[in-house]
Amino acid sequence: MNIYSFNVNGLRAILKKDFKQWVERVSPDILCLQETKLSDRDFSLDLPGYHQYYSVAEKKGYSGTAIFSKTEPLNISEGISISEHDREGRTLIAEYDNFYLVCVYVPNSQDELKRLDYRQIWDKDFEDFVVSLKQKKSVIFCGDLNVAHEEIDIKNPKTNTRNAGFTIEERNDFSRLLSRGFIDSFRYLHPDEVKYSWWSYRFKAREKNVGWRIDYFVLSEDLKDRLTAAEIHNDVYGSDHCPVSISIDL
Repeated sequence: MNIYSFNVNGLRAILKKDFKQWVERVSPDILCLQETKLSDRDFSLDLPGYHQYYSVAEKKGYSGTAIFSKTEPLNISEGISISEHDREGRTLIAEYDNFYLVCVYVPNSQDELKRLDYRQIWDKDFEDFVVSLKQKKSVIFCGDLNVAHEEIDIKNPKTNTRNAGFTIEERNDFSRLLSRGFIDSFRYLHPDEVKYSWWSYRFKAREKNVGWRIDYFVLSEDLKDRLTAAEIHNDVYGSDHCPVSISIDL
């Protein structure tokens, strides 16, 4: 099974950039999207063969997640059952026969770390949520996690230590989550590879490959022996992020 994740930075915008053709060419079994920025949960893309599900924020044109799946899930749900977190359309959960798939767009701590306190509350609540799912069946969660976990995951670690996405608080939160029975799929298969999934639009950052790895597939540990590939597709354009994917025997 091939599963892809892509922060599209506006679904309507990326549709003007050959997004549909890319999906048709890659033909993922499941595709998870973040930052769709849709206001209408009845939106539907002309992609035959896919069941489509959307979660939208109360604030129009903000945040949002989506799942496209060739196999119809047993169940689809939104949010983690905490109203403080569930107003922004950041989590969409598909349940299949033997695993849960969670598409997530983690809040950014913002400039001057204005939202860091909230981010840490989110981190703990989301961690508890995926751990609770793991007690029922295997879990895969993917998306823009808005954290570069280790120095290898960011071009300029020393100058970013107090910038959103690379604070010690956010990195420690991710370490704690992994310690509760999860693996970072890309780093598990590629322990020393330097590859990024997000670049600022400023200063020709992508052209210079001054990037961050903040898009992930995280798996419950019971799935690690079924994982056959974890890739970052930095040759795909259309957003300030690029897609990431896994291949897994399920």
